[in-house]
Amino acid sequence: MSNPTAAAASAAEGYPITLDLCDRRAVVVGGGPVAARRARGLLAAGAQVEVVAPTLCSALRELVERGAICWHEKEFEVGDLSAPSQAWFVHTATGVADVDATVARESEALRIWCVRADNAAASAAWTPAVSRGAAGGPAEGLTIAVTGGADPGRAVALRDAIDAGLSTGRLPVRRTRPPQGVAAGPPVGRVWLVGGGPGDPGLITVSGAEALAAADVVVADRLGPRELLEALAPHVEVIDVGKTPGHHPISQDKINAILVEQALAGRAVVRLKGGDPFVLGRGGEEALHCALHGVPVEVVPGVTSAISVPAAAGIPVTHRGITASFVVASAHEGATEALEALRDAPVTSTLVLLMGISTLRATARQLMAAGRPPGTPVALIESGWTDAQRTTVTTLDKAADIAEQEQVRAPAIIVIGDVVSVRSELGDLRGRRTTVPD
Repeated sequence: MSNPTAAAASAAEGYPITLDLCDRRAVVVGGGPVAARRARGLLAAGAQVEVVAPTLCSALRELVERGAICWHEKEFEVGDLSAPSQAWFVHTATGVADVDATVARESEALRIWCVRADNAAASAAWTPAVSRGAAGGPAEGLTIAVTGGADPGRAVALRDAIDAGLSTGRLPVRRTRPPQGVAAGPPVGRVWLVGGGPGDPGLITVSGAEALAAADVVVADRLGPRELLEALAPHVEVIDVGKTPGHHPISQDKINAILVEQALAGRAVVRLKGGDPFVLGRGGEEALHCALHGVPVEVVPGVTSAISVPAAAGIPVTHRGITASFVVASAHEGATEALEALRDAPVTSTLVLLMGISTLRATARQLMAAGRPPGTPVALIESGWTDAQRTTVTTLDKAADIAEQEQVRAPAIIVIGDVVSVRSELGDLRGRRTTVPD
C-alpha cells in the first residue's frame, strides 16, 4: 500500500466505503478543534477513541472528563499506533506538517488507513462531509457522504444542499426494503400526524414535507394543502377522508381504524391535516388510538389557521396597546365553548372562532348577552391563504346579517375584538407562496 502522490491521487477516483469501527481502536493525533470534530465523529461510529496530544482544547477535554475518550498526554511517538493493540484507523490533525507526516508514515508501515487533516493529497484515506437522518424520523438510516476532490468547502456545500433537499421533501427518503434486524413478516409502520398549515402549500413545515417524502400512504383532509398531494410519487396511496359541513362520509372512528390498519401492515402513514393537528383537529384522538394499538406515532406541528389566517388579513391576534391575549374556540355548536373559555380571560382578549359561520347569529347573540359590546369589531375571513381569500369587516351586532348578505361561506375564521381595527392600516398581508416541490 504505497502512499499516493498528488498526481496519482488526482488521477484515481478513489474507492468509497463505509467502515464499521464499532468497538475498534481509533487514534486521533492532535488536540485542537479539528481533532475534536474527528473524535466526535468516531465516537458516533462506536469506536474506542484514543487521543495523543500534549494539550487539549476545551471540547476534547470535556470528552476526557466524561470518560468518552482516552487521552495520552504526550507528543506522538513511533509505536503509539501499535500498542497496546494495533489501531484500525488513524486521524492526524496536529497542525504541524512534520508530525502529521510522521503519523502517516507510521500508519503506512503498519497498513492502517490514515487521514491527514493538513494535506488531502498526501492522505491514504479521506473523510467526506457527512449528514445522517435523525433517528425515528422519515430519513432514519440515510447517510449522506460527499467528497469534493480535496476541496472540503465544496463537499460541505454540496452535502448541505442534498441535506436540504431531503429534509424539505424534494428528494425521496422512503424505504424500499425493511431496515436491518427487522424480523420476518410485515414490520409495524409509523404514523405521522402532520399539520399542513392553513392552505398555502408553501407553509408546510420542513419536517412535514420530509414526512410526506417518506410516506407510503397519505390520509388526507379536505382542508389540508391539496396541492401537496399532486406532487407525491405515483406509488403513494392517497386515502381521502375529507369532510364538508353536514357531510361526513368517513367517521372519525373509521379514520382512526385506517391509520392503525395501514401502519400494522408495515407502511409509513402520513395523516395530513389542515392547520395544526392539535388545534381543534382531533389529532389527540388519533394519537391515542394509535398508541392504544401499539403503533408508533409522531406529531409534526403545523401553522394553525387560528393565528395565521387573521395575520394574512392584516389582523394580529395580539397588539400592544390593544390586547395581550387571545382565546381560540370552536363555534361549531354555538358560543358555549367560547363563553367558557372567555370566563377567566381579560375583557380585552381577542376571540378567534373556528367552524362558526353556520351558527354565527346565535353565537353573536350569546356573546352580547354575556357582555360583549354590540359595536365590537368583527372580521370574517374566508379561505385564508388561498387565492379565494376574502375578508369582511363588520360589528358584532351586524355580523350575522352581513355574513348572509355577503354570502360568507366556510371555511372561515371569525375574529372578534378591537385588533380587527388594525386591518384598516395594514390591509392583506398574505404573500404568494404556492410553490410545490417537484
